[in-house]
Amino acid sequence: MKLILTRQALVGVTAATSLLALTACGGNVGGGAANGAEDFPSEPITLTVGQAPGGSTDLIARAVADAAGQELGVAMPVVNKAGANGAVATEEVAGQPADGYNLVLLNASLITITPLAVGEEEAVSLDDLEVLKGLSQDDYVMVASAESGMETLEDVKSRSGEFSYGTAGVGTGSQLAQTVLFAQADITGTEVPFDSGSPALTAVLGDQVQVATVQLGEAKPQIDAGEVKPIVVFSEERNTFLPDVPTAVESGYDVPVSQYRAVAAPEGLPEDVKTRLVEAFDAAVAEESYQDFNEQNMLTPHEISGEEVEAEWTELAERYEQLVAEHDITLADS
Repeated sequence: MKLILTRQALVGVTAATSLLALTACGGNVGGGAANGAEDFPSEPITLTVGQAPGGSTDLIARAVADAAGQELGVAMPVVNKAGANGAVATEEVAGQPADGYNLVLLNASLITITPLAVGEEEAVSLDDLEVLKGLSQDDYVMVASAESGMETLEDVKSRSGEFSYGTAGVGTGSQLAQTVLFAQADITGTEVPFDSGSPALTAVLGDQVQVATVQLGEAKPQIDAGEVKPIVVFSEERNTFLPDVPTAVESGYDVPVSQYRAVAAPEGLPEDVKTRLVEAFDAAVAEESYQDFNEQNMLTPHEISGEEVEAEWTELAERYEQLVAEHDITLADS
């Protein structure tokens, strides 16, 4: 059709007709991406989670996917691909086409902490990702078994060298927070890394380890039941769900560690597709159902822009690297 119009223009149609034909051609050539963006999304969008079903990251992904999918008018299925603290899923999504149909739910620890525990070739960075929206903050709490008799950080210090402690795994915020605190407070113990917070908490409940640092949402029911004792939280400020428990910072230790989460896409999204996705996630976190989800799961909203996420996580990575170097800490699995 373009070739016919051009020939007609050359053999003497009116100038107005020629101009109209050329305008139409230009619209077809230059407007393909715009038309695609107007149609976006035209099929389901996959949100991949690098953790197993049922954990905090998975639950957050499903809550935000449900709300964002409704806003976009398409299904947003959540696919779990656990492995290497989310590295497997993140690298897979980063290698997908940057068309907006493949997203990943990111844990900040993968970007800010895991690189301190693995080789450079295994570390995941934000270079191949475009962060769309920050979602929430999940705080860590150190708990002690009821049988241990420890109720304060001073109690833990007095038992230095006499107890074992669990973490949620190598390269996690749990490991970093507890290890740095113990280094600064001159506390020693036998570290027992678990695959996640749930088995670490189970070990504390059975007094197989006397102390563990896990995410608040995992420990709160047992704290409320008096089955474990909260010792200290690792957020900058006291957690609203545990207002009577001191922070490590206010106790005099430079250990501000929280788990942050965000949603990201492969680097190189068309700007109009990115805008549409950001608008959808903005609307999703404003939904009352999503806000109720945060409240029920003891998550602190941390709903910042993708640009702010990248700046914040880059700064945290540098800060954690300095803390590890300063205290000569090795996070790698021995």
